[in-house]
Amino acid sequence: MSAPRTEPPDHAPHILVVDDDRRLRDLLSRFLGENGYRVTTAASAAEARAKSGSVVFDAMVLDVMMPGETGFEFLRRVRTSSAIPTLMLTARAESHDRVQGLEIGADDYLAKPFDPRELLLRLGNILRRAAPIEEPQPAAPDLVRFGPFTFRLDRGELRRDGEPIRITEREREILTILGHRLGGEVSRDELAGSSGGANDRAVDVQMNRLRRKIEVDPANPVFLQTVRGVGYRLVTD
Repeated sequence: MSAPRTEPPDHAPHILVVDDDRRLRDLLSRFLGENGYRVTTAASAAEARAKSGSVVFDAMVLDVMMPGETGFEFLRRVRTSSAIPTLMLTARAESHDRVQGLEIGADDYLAKPFDPRELLLRLGNILRRAAPIEEPQPAAPDLVRFGPFTFRLDRGELRRDGEPIRITEREREILTILGHRLGGEVSRDELAGSSGGANDRAVDVQMNRLRRKIEVDPANPVFLQTVRGVGYRLVTD
């Protein structure tokens, strides 16, 4: 007795298979499902259009030779509003048919009969090519500036108008944490840093000492500001 089929997870790519051949639709639905895809099938361009109106598919496997509206005609209309990755299937192997499909906007082309494993590879390839490219996150700056001060995050060096200012290891750690946040709020717990057992009062004392080295008026700080109920922030240029 065969094991029950496991349903693909909800986040798995959802493929629309459009082919008038019921046997092939069933074969592809089962094969793609067994390989981790969610699958919806349609027997015609009209049915595919109706299903696309309520579901956003990740890719489409589209037969060329269908009665009524052909795959070429359907894809031409789809491309006016969608860039869905599309793998076209056809019984024709002539080069001019492949060229026509690619000109319309097909991403790949596979002639019947085909090995389902090849279809799986080609489908995976067009999905990878269509995946959005993640923008690299901007690197944290090595240097933060606030008023006449500069602080080197990589070296832990505090300077005023180019002249070094002596700070303790804890003060250096606090400035590094605040500097990496680029003006954002930092909780007292985070500022406790490596001295994780420090209470709120200890952090406040350390901050007041640091203010005396940086602020003109430590009671009314311009750079090392208190965020009520949260902690502190470093106001950078």
